[in-house]
Amino acid sequence: MARSAKRFAGETPIGRKRRARKMARELAETHPDAHCELDFTTPLELAVATILSAQTTDVRVNEVTPRVFKRYVTPADYAAADRGEMEEVLRPTGFFRAKTDSLIKLGQALVDRYDSELPSKLDDLVSLPGIGRKTANVILGNAFDVPGITVDTHFRRLTNRFGWVHEEDPVKIEFQVADLIEKRDWTMLSHRVIFHGRRVCHARKPACGACTLAPMCPSYGTGPTDAAGSAKLLKGPRARELAVHAGVDPSLVPAAAIVTPEAP
Repeated sequence: MARSAKRFAGETPIGRKRRARKMARELAETHPDAHCELDFTTPLELAVATILSAQTTDVRVNEVTPRVFKRYVTPADYAAADRGEMEEVLRPTGFFRAKTDSLIKLGQALVDRYDSELPSKLDDLVSLPGIGRKTANVILGNAFDVPGITVDTHFRRLTNRFGWVHEEDPVKIEFQVADLIEKRDWTMLSHRVIFHGRRVCHARKPACGACTLAPMCPSYGTGPTDAAGSAKLLKGPRARELAVHAGVDPSLVPAAAIVTPEAP
């Protein structure tokens, strides 16, 4: 890892931008299936699903939201919701009391201030209960097709490992990455980095030896670099395809890795 980091020690700002964009293109090749994994049909539904996704998995949220969306359709429905009933519906997502409070207040704010329509501007969205910059950027990019960078735990970890940033503050990371990557790519970059974090570049032990970004990554060597050890760490439905992309024998990927649920 030290040798890899040393290669990039004297990197200029323009060099970092070129490398970041090259890595972004490689991520597009590696994760063509990257997308928003929350199920929704309207901007309001995405806002609700994103609020519910805090401290739980997208899979769990998608199990709960069909019942939520059937019972609560409009902002007025959320504003007038019975707190006890909503808490029971949301209980499987965890922190259900706080989430219930956010959704009721969100509905009230939309009715009172935005004529029951979810706004499509960042400043308006972050003024609403339960919606911070991360949630707002998810909504903008996926419901309104307005480019946005979503800085979740995966994005923060990977952009630091990539040497794109040396920062823990999500807002600073958002602005620094925005300066590296073309605006039109912000939304999809967020999805691809998150997919890479879930499937390859894990928090405790990244699959460095089975990563297509290895030649461009200053953190190469944080995890195992041998093919066999790295292949066992790949996760998700495309684990064997990821191995092929990295030039690793796909038969080294255990079958369990393909069906194991991805981390949140």
